[in-house]
Amino acid sequence: RVPLEMCPTSNVHTAAAASIAEHPIDLLRRLRYRVTVNTDNRLMSGVTLSSEFEALDVAFGIGLGEMEWLTINAMKSAFAPFDERLRLINEVVKPGYARLRAEASRVVVSAP
Repeated sequence: RVPLEMCPTSNVHTAAAASIAEHPIDLLRRLRYRVTVNTDNRLMSGVTLSSEFEALDVAFGIGLGEMEWLTINAMKSAFAPFDERLRLINEVVKPGYARLRAEASRVVVSAP
């Protein structure tokens, strides 16, 4: 599995993609390529991983499930020993997204 590290906002800034909505990341994600979301030139452009995920949500309607899948792809592709990657996925990434889903459901339930 070869990961495709994608930096959508940077790709728009450099004219590699006309817009986030026209970026190929969503097509590649739907085709189940091992795509990851990354930042590029973070300090100069003010892009964060959160802002990249927000832009993808606005453009493609991705939710926490897709964000988790993309994050796990990144962890699977990290330069760390296999056992460490699995530990981080199971002990940090998955529980973190479970907390986000629980928090999001409380916000939706408590909305007027």
